[in-house]
Amino acid sequence: MTHTTQSNNDLLLTVSDLKKYYPVRRGILARVAAHVKAVDGVSFSLQRGETLGLVGESGCGKTTVGRTILRLLDPTSGEVHFNGTSVFALHGEELRQIRKQMQIIFQDPFGSLNPRMTVGGIVMEGMVAHAMHPKTERPERAQALLERVGLSREHFFRYPHEFSGGQRQRIGIARALAVEPKFIVCDEPVSALDVSIQAQIINLLSDLKQEYGLSYLFIAHDLAVVQHISDRIAVMYLGKIMEEATSEELFRNPLHPYTKALLAAIPKGVPGEKAKRQTLPGDVPSPLNPPAGCPFHPRCPQVMEECRSKPIERVEQSAGHFVACHLFPASAIGSAKPAGAAG
Repeated sequence: MTHTTQSNNDLLLTVSDLKKYYPVRRGILARVAAHVKAVDGVSFSLQRGETLGLVGESGCGKTTVGRTILRLLDPTSGEVHFNGTSVFALHGEELRQIRKQMQIIFQDPFGSLNPRMTVGGIVMEGMVAHAMHPKTERPERAQALLERVGLSREHFFRYPHEFSGGQRQRIGIARALAVEPKFIVCDEPVSALDVSIQAQIINLLSDLKQEYGLSYLFIAHDLAVVQHISDRIAVMYLGKIMEEATSEELFRNPLHPYTKALLAAIPKGVPGEKAKRQTLPGDVPSPLNPPAGCPFHPRCPQVMEECRSKPIERVEQSAGHFVACHLFPASAIGSAKPAGAAG
């Protein structure tokens, strides 16, 4: 696994060859007949204070990556190290302690909040679970957090059903911040919100990142959503990362045909200009029976014969720009030209 050269002291999270397979059982004896390969060999790293955007179509495994990192799901294989500690080797109290530093903001701002609890109880729940702060100080801290995320102290006594979707997501953000984490998985935190509210939540998350020194794994299916909040972007397809680069580099010089298709699908919003949006043929194949070779080859407009049988390898085509595509065979850094391209 290769990553952008950074100081090890700045490294917060490393994910190495992460796999999450779900067994498919059949027959009277419920024997395992196959596996759904939701995540199939994902590797990346995250620096302190950095945001990595993880994007791809629905069903590509993005959410599974986030939840497996946090041990909300048990991995099939692979390694996750947080602050130099192997997350998958922890159990009991050690796992509980590291979870205080690793939080999640869920996609559904209503389903993730307990309707029987007040907003104050929801925000203080983590403080209680981790025995943080004297009991008498927790309400004041929770109310201050509600104010920080754009709500009112009076909302402390209300219930989730009394709020709009954007307000509920702010409650979810306050809950995540309550235990003073270093790393937050943002699992499509704006996909269920109106466009105008999306911008507000993204701006809020950006401000909180600077104020609290947070690192984010920002999961989304829309490249336009992650463009401004992400320092780097990883493009995922059918359980694998196809391309990874800085946000600026990915938008300026996309290499993988799948990345190009995602970028072409972003509405340009130019008045009076008819959109010319590229659409990919077919649907994402089933992770129960993924295609041989490159998983993208059945839909790729530039498919070659080797794409149908030869597994892809992730290679660095320029400094910090990785791609897994047979158009870009392993070569020296700086030679980012497709196979067969003229010099």
